Amino acid sequence: MLFKNKSLQYISMAIAACMLLASGLAAAQKLSRAAPFPEASEELYGIGASGKFYVFGGLAPGWKPKGLVYEYDPAKDTWTKKKNMPIASHHIALAEVNGKIYVIGGFKYPDAGPAGWQPMDNVFEYDPAADTWKPLAPLPARRGAPAATVHDGKIYVIGGAGPHPGSKETVLHPARPHRALSTNEMYDPATNAWQARQSMPTARNHGAIGTVNNKIYYLGGRVGAAFITRATNVGLVEEYDPATDQWGSLKASMPNPRSAVAWGTHKGKIYVAGGEERASGPWQRTFRAVEAYNPANNRWEQLPDMEFPRHGLAGDIINGKFHLVSGDAASGGAPGTHIDSDVHEIIDLEAK
Repeated sequence: MLFKNKSLQYISMAIAACMLLASGLAAAQKLSRAAPFPEASEELYGIGASGKFYVFGGLAPGWKPKGLVYEYDPAKDTWTKKKNMPIASHHIALAEVNGKIYVIGGFKYPDAGPAGWQPMDNVFEYDPAADTWKPLAPLPARRGAPAATVHDGKIYVIGGAGPHPGSKETVLHPARPHRALSTNEMYDPATNAWQARQSMPTARNHGAIGTVNNKIYYLGGRVGAAFITRATNVGLVEEYDPATDQWGSLKASMPNPRSAVAWGTHKGKIYVAGGEERASGPWQRTFRAVEAYNPANNRWEQLPDMEFPRHGLAGDIINGKFHLVSGDAASGGAPGTHIDSDVHEIIDLEAK
């Protein structure tokens, strides 16, 4: 096409270059489907260990935790049911060290009284090879919806939600006051001991987390409350240095502020998928978006969207493939309404 106006020609060339760059990025990651999850659920949590993918949790109507544990074998494209969690709980944190999986905190169904989210301090080590559970030293601060990551063999558990200090409330409920937390605690599997670390500057829960180049990044999440109907999402990205126990300046914010996402870290980038935000009426908006944060240049990259929008889905990256499993496609719907998906999507981050 010929342009009489040189400015229009340059603009057209710039747009074409951007489109080519975007198409190249999209082509570099291929989206495919794998064996569906056997028990479609919301509030699932995933983690890779020894080349396999493990999914924990699940939440039934009435806030009743399922305590599911499943193993996915990428080589066979099959799911195998394992022993249920010792305490059926939801909004747990997961970490993997030396092939063992650590299940930390979360909420359980109240021991007595009406339904709600009761914060936990329980910590368990799950051995995938033996399919066994072992209780460990409890979390110093009871909380649910924290995030966990590993640095130098230590597990850092950051953020979450719990009651206000001095409150007599033992259970979180959307109609009663509670708060997001900035708590940062470190667990050493070698000594089975916890240590308090410097609190995160912005108290929040339901966020993503990752360790890149010896720094820890906490991404997104919600402030004000644990329930999306009472909370506000933030796109903040904060950097923590375990070596100095210091938090740095704010990083580039998420393109789509959201919470209840799936995430994973691969080759220096932190990938985030799905999630939810508060909307008008009884329904909440769920996301299809998949994005990657690169701490090296402090920039976000857009990947191809998931086929199905979901929140509360399980995710992690195994051998360059981002597994995105199950979750709820109708966040915060009318009471008793759930649209849980069994979809298992895979984004190949290394496809040529």
